[in-house]
Amino acid sequence: MNPIYQYDVHLPVNLEQGKTYPTIFTLHGKGSNEQNMFGLVAPLAQDFIIIGIRGNLPLGAGYQYYELKSLGNPIREMFDQAVKDLEAFIHYATEKYPIDPDKRYLLGFSQGAILSMTLALTMGEQLKGIVALNGYIPEFVKTEYSLRSVKDVSIFVSHGEYDSVFPVRIGSETSAYLKDQTERITFKLYPTDHGVSEENQLDFLKWLKKDAESNINKE
Repeated sequence: MNPIYQYDVHLPVNLEQGKTYPTIFTLHGKGSNEQNMFGLVAPLAQDFIIIGIRGNLPLGAGYQYYELKSLGNPIREMFDQAVKDLEAFIHYATEKYPIDPDKRYLLGFSQGAILSMTLALTMGEQLKGIVALNGYIPEFVKTEYSLRSVKDVSIFVSHGEYDSVFPVRIGSETSAYLKDQTERITFKLYPTDHGVSEENQLDFLKWLKKDAESNINKE
């Protein structure tokens, strides 16, 4: 299979033959790229495989995974296709690289966070966890998609208190929705606009490391 997405892969320097590794797939925001995401998770590069997935649609100097009719209103067909293609890419990468299929994480910002949360709801415990930074879950995903249980999926959601793109109430609504689905959720607010503060980064890095070391029995 030739993946639909361009991507960057960073393997641990001291890769051991025959060993599989926890893996973070990063999904960038609209108009950005996979390299802008690597810096957020670079401190984990010794212990994790890190795969940055670039959106397949050019936008300005960057890329996106789908287009919008208006802010917060994705073009449905493009969104549906992105969800399908990203799930296929995760399976492709898992076969190609020494990825532990029980320790796959998605980390997304903005458009990437929207897709990360959607994929958690559609893939369920095929994912170990997600980090969703300044995003939301489209209403049609909640009401029209075929959703799986996320009760064993670890979820870290954060939002900027002064987010000028997606107001903070959207972050709170997203958290409330996910809290109804799983107890394994951490929700944090940071005094930022639509971005990732150093405190936010340190918190999710610590959370990822700790979560990857925990072994939840999945039956």
